[in-house]
Amino acid sequence: MPQNTPKSILKKIFGYDSFRGAQEEIINHIISGQNAFVLMPTGGGKSLCYQVPALCLKGVAIVVSPLIALMQDQVLALQDLGINAHSINSGVEASEVYRIKDLLKNNKIDLLYVAPERLLMPEFLSLLCDAEIALFAIDEAHCVSQWGHDFRPIYVQLGILAEVFKDVPRLALTATADESTKKDIIEKLHLKDARVFLSSFDRPNIHYTICEAKNSKKQLLDFINENHKNDSGIVYCNSRKKVEDVTEFLRAQGLNAYSYHAGMNQKLRSQNLEKFSRSEKIIIVATVAFGMGIDKPDVRFVAHINLPKNIEGYYQETGRAGRDGLPSDAWMSYSAGDIAILRSFIDEGNAAENQKRIEHQKLNSLIGLCETAGCRRQVLLNYFGEEAGVCGNCDNCLTPQEMYDGTIGAQKAISACFRTGQRFGVAYLIDVLLGVEGDRIVNFGHNNLSVFGIGKEYSKQEWQSIFRQLVAMNFLFVNIANHGGLSITKEGMAFLKNKGSVNFRKISVKSKKEKTVKAKTSTINLTEIDEDLLAKLKAKRMQLAKESNMPPYVIFHDKALLGMIAARPKNLDEMSKIEGVGEVKLKKYGEIFLRILR
Repeated sequence: MPQNTPKSILKKIFGYDSFRGAQEEIINHIISGQNAFVLMPTGGGKSLCYQVPALCLKGVAIVVSPLIALMQDQVLALQDLGINAHSINSGVEASEVYRIKDLLKNNKIDLLYVAPERLLMPEFLSLLCDAEIALFAIDEAHCVSQWGHDFRPIYVQLGILAEVFKDVPRLALTATADESTKKDIIEKLHLKDARVFLSSFDRPNIHYTICEAKNSKKQLLDFINENHKNDSGIVYCNSRKKVEDVTEFLRAQGLNAYSYHAGMNQKLRSQNLEKFSRSEKIIIVATVAFGMGIDKPDVRFVAHINLPKNIEGYYQETGRAGRDGLPSDAWMSYSAGDIAILRSFIDEGNAAENQKRIEHQKLNSLIGLCETAGCRRQVLLNYFGEEAGVCGNCDNCLTPQEMYDGTIGAQKAISACFRTGQRFGVAYLIDVLLGVEGDRIVNFGHNNLSVFGIGKEYSKQEWQSIFRQLVAMNFLFVNIANHGGLSITKEGMAFLKNKGSVNFRKISVKSKKEKTVKAKTSTINLTEIDEDLLAKLKAKRMQLAKESNMPPYVIFHDKALLGMIAARPKNLDEMSKIEGVGEVKLKKYGEIFLRILR
């Protein structure tokens, strides 16, 4: 690949007229031989920050990634652009690894993607010492931190690159990292001299909706049917059993859904991921622990049936929606039970007390995002230290939450828990507050307590909301070991003792059918003629993709197809001006798509 300027490579190879945000500054910094730490949201264009320098500098760029599927997709996309890119990981056969190593020795590779385990093998490090290295890019750099949401111990060893390859520029990249994770990345990867590039965490094309789980599968189905019936999406669940259950439910409703979790047969799991990557209108249902290492840009929604562990995880997972910048949705349902299970996992884990404390704080921040009556995006960005105004495009902004003074209700709920011995569940405590003389209540003598029947001003549904919000505020704790009995936390005791005040979100009485709040930009407005043309362009793209055994978005992103419809190019010169249409793609596919457009 001949040396060239970053801007000419951007246009000729990738088909873009200009860089976004700090991309150009980062690229020039790396080309000058300096180290960098880049924090940029998913879909922000992180990969160009090392792919463009790789084509400007002499030698091979080594890209470290833990995600095999992502490696394979990126390599396919780069090869389709005429770039000499390859990957070495556990999924590559020995004969192919030998061939790639031979190419590496002869300086015939532009970019080489490797798993960290492979990179750190002494034999492989020795091979790299004899090669001409342009740069090292450490992707998913948050994996180096035990405070991050996806800690991988092998990443800590990548600090050796600073010692062995002192004169080679190193670039660490991640989409999510709070302050403690940032410090860990810089320290453990020996990047104290590196320039830090922080991009905005805002993903304005994503519409956030978070709701209380009532019938989560039915709520999910309504959301998909009303917003994304013909789109690809990801649904996250908190267990393998739930994954299978939700997949079966969606398939029974006529949706094209497939499971993905660690308990599945490896071959079937790979087949399902390939279907998702290389087809359209596919829904993948996965465990929240699963890192979807895919480069699929047209994921139009990410749904969570359960709470993830923290905001970093939630942000990373929802960030897989709308990587192409087109309108997309992040939808989540959650319950007090989710909160209880996650808190139990933390408490019963083997982590040090300090780490447990941090994990609880992170979980509480996520619960705060769920329970807020204000702008979701504002809370999300504030968590990452970014100032933001209200977005006007999340569920709370579009349908403002009504609040009320819940101090008396909170006092009554916590008192009922205290008076009954802190060992009964929500349903029992609500019966006590409503004055229901059930057999258990009479047998325990709780019908004689001062709290019996003092809560008749609220309905059963309203009390359920109050208890859920008290659990979310960490005033009450659901004790899994005690069959879900509620206990009062020290924060709850302090609230009672100090006679504090609290506000609750007012719940609306459940209607026969609850409508999903639609984003202002949840759909792309096309005429019937345009929709027909888009369908034809997509059909041709799918045909070409199948013939070349690659995902359809490698041919052209949806955004490029929409650009063609908007511009209606009449010749190759006009086609070349469309974003995402570089010289190689123009030569390969230009006339094919022009025929359809004409």
